[in-house]
Amino acid sequence: MFESLSDKLQDIIAKTSGQSELTQENMQDALREIRRALLEADVNLRVVKSFISNIKDRAEGEDVVRGVNPSQQLVKIVHDELINLLGKDTNPLNFSGSPSLIMMLGLQGSGKTTSSAKLAVKLKKEGKNPLLVACDVYRPAAITQLKTLGEQIGVEVFSQDGTDVQAIISSAINYAKEKNFNVLILDTAGRLQIDTEMMAELLLIDRVFKPAEKLLVIDSMTGQEAVNVAENFDAQLSITGLVLTKLDGDSRGGAALSIVYCTGKPIKLTGTGEKLNALEDFYPQRMADRILGMGDIVSLVERAQEVFDEKTTQEMEKKMAKAEFSFNDFLKMQSQMKMFGSMDQLLGMIPGLKISKDDRQMISHEGEKQFKRIEVFIQSMTPEEREHPELMNSSRKKRIAQGSGIPLHDVNIFINQFEQMRKMMKGMSDLKSSMGKMAGKFGAQGAGKLSMHQMMKNMRRFK
Repeated sequence: MFESLSDKLQDIIAKTSGQSELTQENMQDALREIRRALLEADVNLRVVKSFISNIKDRAEGEDVVRGVNPSQQLVKIVHDELINLLGKDTNPLNFSGSPSLIMMLGLQGSGKTTSSAKLAVKLKKEGKNPLLVACDVYRPAAITQLKTLGEQIGVEVFSQDGTDVQAIISSAINYAKEKNFNVLILDTAGRLQIDTEMMAELLLIDRVFKPAEKLLVIDSMTGQEAVNVAENFDAQLSITGLVLTKLDGDSRGGAALSIVYCTGKPIKLTGTGEKLNALEDFYPQRMADRILGMGDIVSLVERAQEVFDEKTTQEMEKKMAKAEFSFNDFLKMQSQMKMFGSMDQLLGMIPGLKISKDDRQMISHEGEKQFKRIEVFIQSMTPEEREHPELMNSSRKKRIAQGSGIPLHDVNIFINQFEQMRKMMKGMSDLKSSMGKMAGKFGAQGAGKLSMHQMMKNMRRFK
């Protein structure tokens, strides 16, 4: 996401690094380039004018810190203005009401039904008990689609015969109270375009049931049109927030950078992939960091905590400590890594990693291709071989190479690398254990006061 804009902004900022100070002349050049980059990213013209004006005012005003090089000054100014443009603060969902009602709005094709299911997955992880309510009685496949998604994620879907949407929601609320569901996600009807009939129905739902949230689902790939749709919905329904879908496929980012400014409503959630767990809270600062190539280490850590469950991690650590890490364990680890998302996304989150979009995609493609080869290779082993790598000998390697279609030379390389990895894991586990004993011996404070020389001396024993 934002690849083209991100690359251009980073190039523009890099050009100022050779300047001794920010002057009116070199700022004019930088602002001209930033304006062009924003317009090419399909950012709304009103937004571009405001953004450029704010940067110019700050660069020429007292906010510029003397003694700091121009590129750092420009990074700080652009970073701050990007955060302001994206909404300044994170806006969590409102769960008032018992049960809480979240009304999902949007045009057909925006990803509203899928986003409803993704939201249910997210709320389940957070300890809520959501109920999906099928309120789209006009599109024949809508209820079927929602039920199919509900089965996949293990969330119940409430539906009822008839076209009276208010009666359906009333019944759903009574059912939720009876069955202890605390959040109702209303998947309302979409249209190919905004019309009077559609708005009348949504207005009635809003006035009768007063949902805690009215979330407009917008396809970020539609660019400028996304702003027009959001403004129309907000003018008539006063939406509470936005859900941007397909953000991972939007290399320009015009919708995300325009929509908050134009509507005055926050982006609350973003869809960052096709998987049903790919819905995230929106953090303006983290997004600004990523646009300027600063990475997003916080999101990376949070995703790791979601993917690697504590029990599995502890089991892996025990096996590593005893050098019992097997090919089966390697497959489990690889499977969990896939749940992170694409390698392309992960590379974009690593701070300080200056890799172009094309190079990231190439690395991602090659890495995922290698993962598949390793899976084929390990699946060509017998169950006993997978669990006991030490059984590997030349005849077994030849058989596995023939069965997997992978050259024997590559099989030997992987097995050698796997053995080196096991030894390294064992060494790291020993070091961790020894440091723990040291802390116990000297006490928490004493261990903290060990000199660097003493620590290095202790560490050399485990090489």
